[in-house]
Formats: sequence, C-alpha cells, structure tokens
Amino acid sequence: MSKVNLPNSLTILRIFFVPLLVVVLLTRQPNWNFWGLPIHFEIWGVLILSMAAATDVMDGYIARRRREITTLGILLDPIADKLLISAAFISLVEMGLVQAWMVVIIIGREFIVVGLREIASTEGLLIPASALGKTKMILQVLAGCTVILTANHPALKTLGSVLLWLVVISAVISAVHYFQMFWSQINSRVQQRRRGAPLVVEREEKPQDVLTR
Repeated sequence: MSKVNLPNSLTILRIFFVPLLVVVLLTRQPNWNFWGLPIHFEIWGVLILSMAAATDVMDGYIARRRREITTLGILLDPIADKLLISAAFISLVEMGLVQAWMVVIIIGREFIVVGLREIASTEGLLIPASALGKTKMILQVLAGCTVILTANHPALKTLGSVLLWLVVISAVISAVHYFQMFWSQINSRVQQRRRGAPLVVEREEKPQDVLTR
C-alpha cells in the first residue's frame, strides 16, 4: 500500500511550490530590503524554482537509496514536474518575458511523450526514459531561472534567450527520439501479428525508469 514517506513528501512539496511560484511571478511581489540589500520578486522566484527542482533530484535519489519507491510516488513525480515547468513558463509568457510559441513547443512535448507512452502501454510495450529527458529538465530549470532574473536584470537577456532556444531544440529532439522508439516498437508488434508469431510482452516498467524523464 502506498504511503507518504520522505520521497513522497518532497514530491508533494514540489506541487505546493507551483501556486507559490505563480503568485510571486504574476504579482511581482514581494520586494523587500534587508539592511540595504534589495531582494526583489525575481530573486524569490528563482529561489522557489530552484528549491522545487532540488526536491525533484532528492526524492528520486532518496527513494532509490532507501528502496522506498511507492505507487503514489510513481504517479505524483511526473505530474509534479510537468505542473512546475508548465506553471513557470506560462507565467513567463504572461509577464512578456518568453514568446508563447516557445512555451507551446515545450509543453506540447510533454503531452506528446505522455500520449505515446499511454498508447504503447496498451500494447504491453515500454518506451524507456532517455538521457535527453534529463538534459531537457536541467535546461528548463536553468532557462527558467535566468529568464526570471531578466525581469530586473536586462543584461541577462542574451543568456536567457540562448538557454530558451536550447530548451526548445532539446524538446523537439527529445520528442522525435521518443516517437522513433515508439514507432519502432509498434511497427515490430504489427509485423509479429502479420506473421502470426506469438507476441512478446515487454518487461514491466521498473520504478527507476519511471522516476527519470
């Protein structure tokens, strides 16, 4: 039976970071000064996004190390990631810091991969996670933090633009890669059916595969 252990608690905490991040970015508050040191909303936004990303690393590591991988964690982990990234980039569009078409590609990639995996699972097939997924997540967090800072630090706009383009490119390449793996497995299954050969069901997806992207 699934339980709320430490890894699951970190995943749930990441979900709670989502509305907090949205409020900070869209209200552009708080803007405080501590002993003459200005800490404006963009700093808070970067801190929240960074802490949320840190929980993503920690929950998977702790779950594997302690062997505390649960059904609840497997279900919530990818949902928390997609909520966080979607909320961050949609907020940046509303702030006028990111072009909407870029965010459509970034979020669209997530829907495509989820859809392909769902179709494959109905056929008893597995589309394994790839290193591209991990690279994509790291780039998304770096790009998000940098673009948030450009709200009050325009000198970072060039770096932010470069990172955004890298995120878009990695999203496209990752989507194509997943589609190639999907098509290869589906085509193999169709060929088996045509030949009348017994279908070979892929191995059950391991929890450590689910915890990576």
